[in-house]
Amino acid sequence: MSTETDRLQRPVEDTQASATDEAPAKIRVLLADDHTILRAGLRMMLNAQPDIEVVGEASDGRQALAEALRLQPDVVLMDITMPELNGIEATRQIKRALESTRVLILTMHENEEYLFQVLRAGASGYILKEAADTELISAIRVVYSGRFYMSPSAQTMMVGDYLLRVRSGEERDSYSALTEREREILKLVAEGLTNNQIAERLFISPKTVDTHRTHIMDKLNLHSRAELVKYAMRRGLLED
Repeated sequence: MSTETDRLQRPVEDTQASATDEAPAKIRVLLADDHTILRAGLRMMLNAQPDIEVVGEASDGRQALAEALRLQPDVVLMDITMPELNGIEATRQIKRALESTRVLILTMHENEEYLFQVLRAGASGYILKEAADTELISAIRVVYSGRFYMSPSAQTMMVGDYLLRVRSGEERDSYSALTEREREILKLVAEGLTNNQIAERLFISPKTVDTHRTHIMDKLNLHSRAELVKYAMRRGLLED
């Protein structure tokens, strides 16, 4: 039979148990833009989401790099045109230091050359500021999951580049020459996974992944990860 003391202690124990339950981890975002008002609006919009938290802000590229190194966010929302250090170079340096941090470009520039430059720098997505109110939340979640996000305008630029290469005879589609394993690794590399992450997923060694990756680049006549991502997008490999 329960004593009076037992009855009094039980609610306390229940409260302590519930207090130890951990809340789901939020996507930690760093805002990098030289417009104070825009950052304030983005902070308000993002913090209103149950799974996103703005952990810091930066008003120029050097500050963005410093804050990224200090805070190690999950996602950096990066403008391109900023003082001190532009967003492309800031992206390159952040990715060099923080491999797991994703960089999502948020820009006013609908420019093909900018798009390809940020991809070469290691960015995981490209979105125009004019579409931020409808696309940004989804874009952050997509890049956080390890996939790439391209706004419809960026995809249009990709298609335009592909058609130009086809007309000029530069595009040589050797996808059929890839083995099933190479196609699998191509997709995972294009999604942003490292050699170690791919090795763990496929139960092979990182060295084997690197060998497959070299064969893929040779067969497709590609010379960088950015070109590989562009190829995968043209093939529709990142749509799943």
